[in-house]
Amino acid sequence: MSETTLDLQLKTLPNAPGVYQYFDADGTIIYVGKAKNLKKRVSSYFTKTHDSGKTRVLVRKIASIKHIVVATETDALLLENNLIKKHKPRYNVLLKDDKSYPWICIKNERFPRIFSTRRVIKDGSQYFGPYTSMKTVSTLLDLIKGLYQLRTCNYDLVSEKIAADKYKVCLEYHLGNCLGPCEGLESEAHYQENIVAIKEILKGNFKDSIGVFREQMQVFAQNMQFEEAQKIKEKLEVLENYQAKSTIINPRISNVDVFSIVSDDSYGYINFLQISYGSIIRSHTLEIKKKLDESDKALLELAIIEIRQRFNSNSKEIYVPFNVNIGNEVKVTVPQLGDKKHILDLSIRNAKYYRMERFKQVKITDPDRHVKRIMAQMKTDLRLSVEPRHIECFDNSNIQGTNPVAACVVFRNGKPSKKEYRNFNIKTVEGPDDFASMEEVVYRRYKRLLEENEPLPQLIIIDGGKGQLSSALKSLEALDLRGKIAIIGIAKRLEELFYPGDSVPLYLDKKSETLKIIQQLRNEAHRFGIEHHRNKRSKAALNTEMETIPGIGEKTIVDLLKVFKSAKRVANAKLDELEAVISVSRAEKIYNYYHKNEE
Repeated sequence: MSETTLDLQLKTLPNAPGVYQYFDADGTIIYVGKAKNLKKRVSSYFTKTHDSGKTRVLVRKIASIKHIVVATETDALLLENNLIKKHKPRYNVLLKDDKSYPWICIKNERFPRIFSTRRVIKDGSQYFGPYTSMKTVSTLLDLIKGLYQLRTCNYDLVSEKIAADKYKVCLEYHLGNCLGPCEGLESEAHYQENIVAIKEILKGNFKDSIGVFREQMQVFAQNMQFEEAQKIKEKLEVLENYQAKSTIINPRISNVDVFSIVSDDSYGYINFLQISYGSIIRSHTLEIKKKLDESDKALLELAIIEIRQRFNSNSKEIYVPFNVNIGNEVKVTVPQLGDKKHILDLSIRNAKYYRMERFKQVKITDPDRHVKRIMAQMKTDLRLSVEPRHIECFDNSNIQGTNPVAACVVFRNGKPSKKEYRNFNIKTVEGPDDFASMEEVVYRRYKRLLEENEPLPQLIIIDGGKGQLSSALKSLEALDLRGKIAIIGIAKRLEELFYPGDSVPLYLDKKSETLKIIQQLRNEAHRFGIEHHRNKRSKAALNTEMETIPGIGEKTIVDLLKVFKSAKRVANAKLDELEAVISVSRAEKIYNYYHKNEE
């Protein structure tokens, strides 16, 4: 369509809630969105300057717009969700279908069976779920089997067939797992009482079942039926143990959905907890891939609608970390204190754990995605203009003012590139002067890279505070590199990050991956520098003493150290041991030097 037609479509959009659809020149739907006010929301795509490159590409591809006006914002949310799942537009977040989730079915029959299934059949049966884990389903079914004797056969137990003695009890009856309704040994009323109790347990309400079992236990005990009383006691213990594991806070908090979100540049992770009678009866985390740098609020609103649809939730209240717009039918609570806040914090922890697990999995299965995520996170955390794919870190090593050296370590894509590590012996600085030493090594490093036309890093890290950072900046200025390479300093004590021209340091979360990589860089530079410094001091000490021996040169010293490993072992070596390495005449000179006072 022509630009004029697109402008006309924008001008005629209504000021009403609804859903908008963007189409490209081929007539393919590329984006679906919801709006409280269609005119304002859609127009903003064409009037704002977008930070996200993907959003700018989307706007360029829009050839035509269609919209659907609805009565309420909630209707818009539901319609948006359904259209995204139907059309799967390129620039929308991805929502996984729910066909493979397991359910617990209470079959619509005279003596209902209870079993797990992945198929929901509209035959009047009741389905509880879907559950996100088959393990949860198995645990619940095992709990129910331990509490109630239910049939597992698929006989058609109509009264006429039972009266005609068509069926006989099976092994399950003799094992005590079934009360034999197939032979009329259990009434339908008694069986239905158990089914009602089971439904409450599946809803998370344990109170009624516990009360009934306690009454039964007391009756059996009063009638001296201690064996039966013991069986009921064991069932009580099973039920109370399960309740203790599932109860999280306050039994008065019931019929509530809890949602939280953690996100990074590429993905959002939304955790869902369903609370009934103080128990978590369902937990699920949804991973959503961002397409247009969507906000946490937008992702959470989309996920709430999707999850509540997927799990058939009719809860009238939700707990969330910040206010969301999902219509007036549901009460939105943002907890600040107490039990409600505790539940929300638990949901956030679940989202974080899921995110970390996904990171570990992706690190193994998709290393490119892992690197891309880490680099994007570092870019955001450190306020950089580009991803720091190539980082170099400098550290001075100057112990007691002797043999000053410096180290430069190189990381690529967040990993050490040890073949590119470099050591520097300080040449122009007299005495222990960390600032001047840092200025020298930074200048030498990047002067050489420029001369050899080698690629420069995207980030330089200086191990030290403002002083060392200022010294390194002088070298970058001298090479006309200031502003062309990002540079920061890290102070050793409080992990403060200093930026040029900013007196206020940046503090990263102690658990952040960005800080961990910076710490690894700093530690690696320190280790590499200390190792070089130690080797240099040892060599200097050895050379100082051994070179004083007349007729002993550097090659002889190196040959001896290759075998004996230290000057002390050379001094303590026997004459024949020295002769096995060097000439007899040199061996005698060294032996006599170290043993001249023994006579």
